Amino acid sequence: MYKKSLLAALVLAVAPQISSAHAHVGTSSPAKDAVVKTTPSNVTLTLTEGLEAAFSSLTLVDTSGKVVPTGKSALAPGDNKTLVLPIGKDLPAGAYTVKWQALSKDGHKTQGSWSFTVQP
Repeated sequence: MYKKSLLAALVLAVAPQISSAHAHVGTSSPAKDAVVKTTPSNVTLTLTEGLEAAFSSLTLVDTSGKVVPTGKSALAPGDNKTLVLPIGKDLPAGAYTVKWQALSKDGHKTQGSWSFTVQP
């Protein structure tokens, strides 16, 4: 009985660490499926875990799948959970996809994408 109780306590203590081990999307700007009237100065993605800067990035892609030239993505100053991609120029009207990849401080890699539209 004692061994079962000890095992149950150990599982309960470790379970929260397992469930939060990967970086998940917290917020993005522009938001998923947003329609904006002007080009944002940058695109941001905040994740739930601290990130390894060298292995985490954002890329902007147009509807033809072509990478849009932008500044280089980086962690926001003083915030190791937020990636920032400077746009640096006005984008033509249309739909854009932000592709991201992240390596959290605990060594787990995640990736994803979201889209927004620039409408004149």
